[in-house]
Amino acid sequence: MPFDTFITARGFTSHLGISVHNVNRRGGKHYAVWEDPFKKPSYLFALVAGQLESRDDIFVTRSGQKVSLRIWTPAQDVPKTAHAMYSLKAAKMWDEDVFDLEYDLDLFNIVAVPDFNMGAMENKSLNLVLASPETATDTDYAAILGVISHEYFHNWTGNRVTCRDWFQLSSKEGLTVFCDQEFSSDMGSRTVKRIADVSKLRNYEIPQDAGPMAHPVRPHSYIKMDNFYTEVFEKGAEVVRMYKTLLGTQGFRKGMDLCFKRHDGQAVTCEDFFSAMRDTNDADFANFLLWYGSVSLLSSYRVCLIVLMHNETLSQEAPPTPGQPVKEPMFIPVAVGLLDSSGRDIPLSSVYHNGTLRSVACNNQPVLSTVLRVTKKEEEFVFSDIFERPIPSILRGYSAPFRLESDLTHNDLFFLLAHDSDEFNRWEAGQLLARKLMLSLVAVFQQNKPLALNPKFVQGLRSILCDTSLDKEFIAKAITLPGEGEIMDMMEVAEPDAVRAVQIFIRKEIASQLKSEFLNTVKNNRSSDEFVFNHPKMAQYALKNVALVIMELSLHEYKAATNMTERFAALAAITQKPGKTCNDVLTDLYNKWQHDFLVENKWFALQAMSDIPGNVENVRNLLTHPAFDLRNPTKVYSLIGGFCGSPKNFHAKDGSGYKLLGEILLQLDKLNPRVC
Repeated sequence: MPFDTFITARGFTSHLGISVHNVNRRGGKHYAVWEDPFKKPSYLFALVAGQLESRDDIFVTRSGQKVSLRIWTPAQDVPKTAHAMYSLKAAKMWDEDVFDLEYDLDLFNIVAVPDFNMGAMENKSLNLVLASPETATDTDYAAILGVISHEYFHNWTGNRVTCRDWFQLSSKEGLTVFCDQEFSSDMGSRTVKRIADVSKLRNYEIPQDAGPMAHPVRPHSYIKMDNFYTEVFEKGAEVVRMYKTLLGTQGFRKGMDLCFKRHDGQAVTCEDFFSAMRDTNDADFANFLLWYGSVSLLSSYRVCLIVLMHNETLSQEAPPTPGQPVKEPMFIPVAVGLLDSSGRDIPLSSVYHNGTLRSVACNNQPVLSTVLRVTKKEEEFVFSDIFERPIPSILRGYSAPFRLESDLTHNDLFFLLAHDSDEFNRWEAGQLLARKLMLSLVAVFQQNKPLALNPKFVQGLRSILCDTSLDKEFIAKAITLPGEGEIMDMMEVAEPDAVRAVQIFIRKEIASQLKSEFLNTVKNNRSSDEFVFNHPKMAQYALKNVALVIMELSLHEYKAATNMTERFAALAAITQKPGKTCNDVLTDLYNKWQHDFLVENKWFALQAMSDIPGNVENVRNLLTHPAFDLRNPTKVYSLIGGFCGSPKNFHAKDGSGYKLLGEILLQLDKLNPRVC
């Protein structure tokens, strides 16, 4: 072994990170011994050997312990690790501030590599975390912030307190996803982060829950546990979030403290976490544990809301799913606020629950939002001292993962879109209107009738676009139409071409009718400043880029771009239209950046995700491109994963998209079954 080779070990049983002088030699063999004073599970172990250099820093814990931080990567990529180091230090500080959890060793290593199946792992730590303004978008920066924090938080939620068996995976992964979501919310916009997480559920988890890959948060059996690494993460995080919704911030913190006190150094179950939350708060959780075992919760459970003068009737229904023909009623926390005719929240002090009077006030003061606990098939809630018919803001913050059906009218939804103090539900009202609008237009399109856009919908978007009091990133989310996959999931028979045609029609109508507003948005959000990753800048880019896509002004922006955030947004729009302009910019990007694997992966993804007709053949040709390697997981994710994200071409009516994927999987299974 040459002396300039760096070796670092990543394992739950090791004190992590050694250099060559730690290596012992005996009998012609090389070996190293690691010591860790804290018990951790040993099911994961990884080793990285290579010509690596490090970015070094120091973090001082709350108790004064100095922790050496090192991020190892090939020499040419060390400049791209600055954001990863910032993210790591921010995550450590947040874990101390929010949960009073300090790091337990005096060294923390990260290895950043360009070729890794899992993307990232918690074994202190193996991540893809490289970024620079020239090669990474602000979305990449935000993703790195989330990845670094997630793997670091595992130090306690997964390592010090781990899961007893694979069936309990949510006890560490659901909890850790919740923690990284909360961290990212505190580092940016809480509403925007919640919108992004719910959108992911609806576009990926819910459709999967409706098919043969459906499984609950805690599956009952498995053939290969790799499939657990899907819904268990995000759905598990939603279950953890409901604990916080029911108990509040302080009650949830008390439960976390008790969990760590009881189970440090132990392998636990979902029931252990449940017990800690229940016991420390003396809470009645009734049938809450059903959330861990019911199949297809997100897809099939729905709550029906009927609103009268001052009372609400909530009923829940769950159609049968494979293996569960009959389902028991769930414990569902439903966050609710009531708006008066002027759009203000009505103060709430008490509510009759199935005839029993209950106070909802806090410290004897009325509240503007409360959580209704639905535990039976049908429940009635009557609010006292309500003197006009309210407009209910239901399921605020998406307080539980289910589909809500209500008797709210289109006018009610437009009212909420304009006035709701809960920004998530303001966005949700717009999404509900957009989904209903798109579904109705799909039906019109299938009948070969002319399409027309409801002027109230356009006016609703105008009111948000021109509201200077709103966060710019929230505005960008609010004027973005629901994903095609989300709409198709709501159809009895999915029609990708029809959904795509309707989406294009709506976008063009919006661009035409809100032309001056969008042009002003682009003008007012251009920036000549140096790229900085922070929420105001990210929000500014997000709003400008959405407006650019709608107005089809992308070519100018590509040429004027000073960073990858602006450049990539322009490219994503340009690659939706085949022709010389599209070919020229793709050639330009590749010629300038073929030396950088991060940009090279983006180049593959841009072409793969395009909805241009017949893109299947373009993707097939890219498989033979000199820069593509089927053995490299990140390139497979970029090209093949990107292609599967294009509803129009992946679901092509002639089956060519499925045929291509089938061919790739047969090849990939021989090379890398995990990625396959």
